[in-house]
Formats: sequence, structure tokens, C-alpha cells
Amino acid sequence: MKALTEKEINERLKEFEGWEYQEGALHTIFEFDDFKEAFSAMTRIAFEAERLEHHPEWSNVYNSLEIYLSTHDADGVTEKDFELASIIDELIG
Repeated sequence: MKALTEKEINERLKEFEGWEYQEGALHTIFEFDDFKEAFSAMTRIAFEAERLEHHPEWSNVYNSLEIYLSTHDADGVTEKDFELASIIDELIG
């Protein structure tokens, strides 16, 4: 899979609310009411990530979930990252 250019990434990001291009990856932060809701969202995302065989870099502190998406094999952001970002938005939205 081919890495997208920064211009292509920024153009695609216009379709995504709350996501940005940061440190060579798609990046977002979600805030939930509590830890249980954050962990529940992570569990739903984990099943989809496993299905796609594409896994996020993420961290969770209490009610906050920070996500970075990039394709390490392509050394950049690919369509696969946008696909997972879209799924994440559907699951959390």
C-alpha cells in the first residue's frame, strides 16, 4: 500500500471532523464521560482493527482516548488509515 502525500492527506482530512495530520499520522482525541465508556469504545475499535488487520497507536487515561493512525509498512498514512478513522468515527459518533 502506497503512502499518501501530505497534500492528499490534508485534502482527505476535510471529510473528517476532529482529526488532524500530526507527527506523520492521523491524530485525534476523544473525551468520554468516564473510564468505562472510554474502555468500551476501545474494545469496539479493537474488534474492527483486528478485522482490518490494522492497529492504532493509542493511549487511554481515565476518560480520554488519544489515537494515532499510520501504516508502518508504507512509512506513512495510507487509505487504510482513513478507512479505520471512518470506522472509528462511526463507532463513537
